[in-house]
Amino acid sequence: MSRNGKVIVAMSGGVDSSVSACLLKEQGYECVGVFMCVGGPAGTQGRRGEGTEERRLRHGCCSPTDQADARQICGRLGMPFHVLNLQSQFDRIIDYFVDEYANARTPNPCVMCNTWVKFGTLLEHADRVGAEFVATGHYARVVHGVGTWGGGDVGRWEGTTPLPSREGLGEGNARDDATRCPPVVSPERGDGATPLPFREGLGEGNARDDATRCPPVVSPEREDGVYLARSLNLAKDQSYVLFGIRRENLARCLFPVGEIADKAVVRDSAARIGLRVHDKPDSQEICFVPDNDYKELVRARRPETQRPGEVRDVDGQVLGTHDGVANFTIGQRRGLGIAAGEPIYVTRLNVLDNTVTVGPRADLLSSGLVADRVNWLVGPPAVDVWQSAAIKIRYQHSPAPGRFQRRVDGRLAVEFDTPQSAVTPGQAAVLYTAEGVVIGGGWIDAAVAVEA
Repeated sequence: MSRNGKVIVAMSGGVDSSVSACLLKEQGYECVGVFMCVGGPAGTQGRRGEGTEERRLRHGCCSPTDQADARQICGRLGMPFHVLNLQSQFDRIIDYFVDEYANARTPNPCVMCNTWVKFGTLLEHADRVGAEFVATGHYARVVHGVGTWGGGDVGRWEGTTPLPSREGLGEGNARDDATRCPPVVSPERGDGATPLPFREGLGEGNARDDATRCPPVVSPEREDGVYLARSLNLAKDQSYVLFGIRRENLARCLFPVGEIADKAVVRDSAARIGLRVHDKPDSQEICFVPDNDYKELVRARRPETQRPGEVRDVDGQVLGTHDGVANFTIGQRRGLGIAAGEPIYVTRLNVLDNTVTVGPRADLLSSGLVADRVNWLVGPPAVDVWQSAAIKIRYQHSPAPGRFQRRVDGRLAVEFDTPQSAVTPGQAAVLYTAEGVVIGGGWIDAAVAVEA
């Protein structure tokens, strides 16, 4: 009988999800490994023929090798292993991906995969098998706050429970008994699974007492005090791509490796217990894009987007031609086919008149943005009140200080303290407090130009 409940662990076959499963087993959860199979001939073939799927499945996070690795790790840990066929759900993500490019927007399929599949379909599967939680290998945290957001400033944490620091959950971060982590399972009573020596494996700067080493144990009935926050490993933080999780589901999410400040510690821990994936490279490509060539996928799925048009400067002067607006993104510099006396970048895409506008780097600066389809992960802020936050506008962007306003029409307005480069429609704008708690986020609809 599990002490902490039953958890579905999304097993990708990589080191992060594998170590997450190890940590959860050590902490006394009843773990069930699930591999999400998104392959199949209809996945991405388009016009590329039968070889496309084979090429696609050699990389990414859903190849036959990944499935074999995930199965082997679950067997090693004494975990049941399920394979879910999610091709139809993934086709929806691929359609979203190519449709965004067709509409001159730059998509973020990872956010949609997390929102629709990992914390949508997978939570539904958890309900079917009687599991309270879903865990993944994402670098993020679920933290507790007991209090309210107020004072006209959502950028300040006002809960009575301090947030964990970047260095760990040390003195000053103790939790009450209702939210303390259970003691770590000792190897002598590891219920038949492989002993997991993580007490010695967290490395210098990561050691914690037994009560605070594991991810926060979150009770679903306390969801009002549960928040998404940045990982202790800021270089690997993935909270940006998790902003779409529904607020009421945060209490059911576990991110074990988000509590570890150094990826090397994760790999060393996996190696120490003999997991063969300890040195497996991180996935760097979009798993459904063959050869990492998104343009070919768009051409195959949406051939009508390949209409030649004009490339213009900001004054409307024609500088050249292009083969389709869908083949460009804001901030792009390479592949423009235009000789100029200075570096030029794509600054605007217009699908209506089929034009690409280019200009110097200064033309990429924006003072703010407007976003729609907003998802709040705190109590929704007051309407038409400006509040401070740090705003992240793409995955590799450092959150920039500024302020935001929840509009009466439900949209999100953002103003940056300092103009930001390449604010791109289709990407997500995610809001953070000074402590790294995710306030919410939305999808960028338009950039606000810097006033002359």
